[in-house]
Amino acid sequence: MPLVPTGELVTEAAAAGRAVAAFNVVTLEHAEAVATAAEEAGLPAVLQISQNAVAYHGHRLGPIAAATGAVARCSTAPLALHLDHADSWELVEAAPAEGFGSVMYDASRLNAEENLRRTAEAVRFGHAHGLWVEAELGRIGGKPGEPPLDAHAPGVRTDPAEAAAYVKETGVDALAVAVGSSHAMTERSAALDHTLITALRSAVPVPLVLHGSSGVPDEELAHAVRSGMTKINIGTALNQAFTSALATHLTDHPDPRPYLSLARAAVRGRAHHFLTVLSGV
Repeated sequence: MPLVPTGELVTEAAAAGRAVAAFNVVTLEHAEAVATAAEEAGLPAVLQISQNAVAYHGHRLGPIAAATGAVARCSTAPLALHLDHADSWELVEAAPAEGFGSVMYDASRLNAEENLRRTAEAVRFGHAHGLWVEAELGRIGGKPGEPPLDAHAPGVRTDPAEAAAYVKETGVDALAVAVGSSHAMTERSAALDHTLITALRSAVPVPLVLHGSSGVPDEELAHAVRSGMTKINIGTALNQAFTSALATHLTDHPDPRPYLSLARAAVRGRAHHFLTVLSGV
């Protein structure tokens, strides 16, 4: 089926009191696995391509976007295409022509004034070109190139009043907030601040996004959705499934197709799990 706009999936999820799972795509096998998992679960999903994934593919957005978009269009599940954690203006400008329905413009490393100014500029461009725009406020941490960050350190969490003002001044369509998770966690041990999530949900008029969800246990994720999170980003957990499946088969089998099939199946299973957790079924 045709690509579905991210904003449409998120709006529908919010109205139904559930969340939409957004999975990071690194290889074609990731995209195929998520699409199959979404079909099996009978649920929508967002296929995300991050700036880091684009860098992995030779800093060329077109090929991985075209491949992922083709997988989505061949699927019977409602799937969206999202450009994730882009701080490159060149990538943001390229997104509409490459089929993306949304972009997460990441100015979180900048000071507050520059974050606000550049994000507002990204929103103006995005809305003029049909893009739903997500941004980040607070310090979620754990992204490549960043020093380790304690998700519970003072000053890290997103302040509800600041978040409300930020959304009003930038015009963003969704806001990623820091509530106790961190990117690239390999153990599911994060404890979220559900009181803060509830306060943010009350203060912020746009959907809330949880980054670093791979490190959050199932019961915490389900609670976060009940507290007001609507888009849940998952990447590391899929990569763990992928590489673990490869490791069991790699040494004695030189042909890549059998072990990539195993990796793809492992990612499909992990994606299916998160889809069902976040749907509440």
